[in-house]
Amino acid sequence: MVKRGLRMSKSCFLMLTHFLFFFLIKHISAGVGEDSGFSRLDFPPDFVFGAGSSAYQVEGAAAEDGRKPSMWDTFVHAGKAYGNGTGDIAADQYHKYKEDVKLMHEMGLDAYRFSISWSRVIPDGHGAVNPKGLNYYHNLINELVSYGIEPHVTLSHFDIPQALQDDYKGFESPKFIKDFTAYADLCFKEYGDRVKNWITFNEPNIVGYGFTSCSNPINCEPDDPIADPYKATHNVILSHVSAVHLYRTKYQENQKGKIGITLLAFWYEPLTNSALNIAATKEKIAFLIDWFMEPIVYGRYPAIMRQSLGSSLPHFTKKESNLLKGSFDFIGLNHYAIVKVDESTARPSVQDDKLIDTRAHALPAGRFKLLEKNLFRLKAPEQNSSEIGIPKMLRYIKEQYKNPTVLIHENGYATENDDPFSPASYNDTKRIEFIRNNIQSLLKSIRNGSNLKGYFVWSFMDCFESFGGYITHFGLIGVDFKDTNRTRYPRLSSYWYSSFLSNNTRKIKTSSAFAE
Repeated sequence: MVKRGLRMSKSCFLMLTHFLFFFLIKHISAGVGEDSGFSRLDFPPDFVFGAGSSAYQVEGAAAEDGRKPSMWDTFVHAGKAYGNGTGDIAADQYHKYKEDVKLMHEMGLDAYRFSISWSRVIPDGHGAVNPKGLNYYHNLINELVSYGIEPHVTLSHFDIPQALQDDYKGFESPKFIKDFTAYADLCFKEYGDRVKNWITFNEPNIVGYGFTSCSNPINCEPDDPIADPYKATHNVILSHVSAVHLYRTKYQENQKGKIGITLLAFWYEPLTNSALNIAATKEKIAFLIDWFMEPIVYGRYPAIMRQSLGSSLPHFTKKESNLLKGSFDFIGLNHYAIVKVDESTARPSVQDDKLIDTRAHALPAGRFKLLEKNLFRLKAPEQNSSEIGIPKMLRYIKEQYKNPTVLIHENGYATENDDPFSPASYNDTKRIEFIRNNIQSLLKSIRNGSNLKGYFVWSFMDCFESFGGYITHFGLIGVDFKDTNRTRYPRLSSYWYSSFLSNNTRKIKTSSAFAE
């Protein structure tokens, strides 16, 4: 009887919440005049709006149907994840993908960005293929396509098979190139008739900062980094170009798809205009963005890196350099915040509700001090035009790299300790403000000539987060991780995004900081 009463109470709570949402959305999204707002119709007709996740962060079923451990499994089961969480169950999308795709459809997403678990389809990294693993992604992709949702698929999102780490230390060996290419070949062959957007690696520009010897490339301890992060990243770059060459020569003509790579892309600015801070800012951009952009556009590493690292930085052969030039159809960028660079002290800090202020400078040694455990647990920057980094970042990419096709593959706002039964966990107005202001900032870049083609919110639903485990939440859709059923519940931001995505002429209310 008590159990039944609790169930009814939860139902009533959800009904009241939905009523409140529609009331709030009416006021938040109401037009305030054609000149003071914006709508989806202000974007090009082919512009794609979506949301994303990754395999280990949402799937669960870590030991089911033939899947074997990835490096991430090993890492979290050693107790190194924030809060000692694991992805064993995560959001249980492996069993609930139909429910999730229906929610995506109801939200109005054009596309869903997700990753394939290499350990699920080729459990040992090479050799035997797992039919049940292959079938799961067939089912997920078919479900998405049946609702008219584009699958945007990442091949490697931090979770390479542990077997490859055991066999030859993963990224550290050139053997990785052959195994990754064979894995990519399998995915292109199996799914390429329906998948038209492929991403080789997610954020490989942080994998190479000495974090590739543990499954989560962010939260490794000081004794974890690999001996030669630049050689490891060199192998990742060559793996990328190998997969792209394979796709272009064997599949692209018939499948009519596109292939690219996705980079972490904080925007760096000097805290002051001192010569030291300006020089440090240029070096940080080189060691984050240019590290990959220079090779795939110009076939070489950045001069700043070469000067800093000397012989520690590998060289591309002439053949490799030629293959690298233009080895992408698009660039994905994951952007969360502006980083202020100050070389006056040795310790990084995070200013609450403001820009990230990093004062560490240890990149030539392969240590990326900025990426501490609390980075993605920070609150969003204050919303004003000078603190939205996307237009500045896109201008840099446009001017330095021949204006490539770009998609914003991750952009989102974190909250903490959400209680599914607390109205505060639903009423995420700060997330709405963050997403709204960032979306509107895209219009400025498009008008200024950037070849921007898409925007994806991180994340579609609550995940097992790289930095925050189950404490930090980015989801438009909340997940009750304390419930064995992993109950989903829509946040106010999901209704706002749905309202924005609906094809109508209604203008979205603009923050005063963006009024033109």
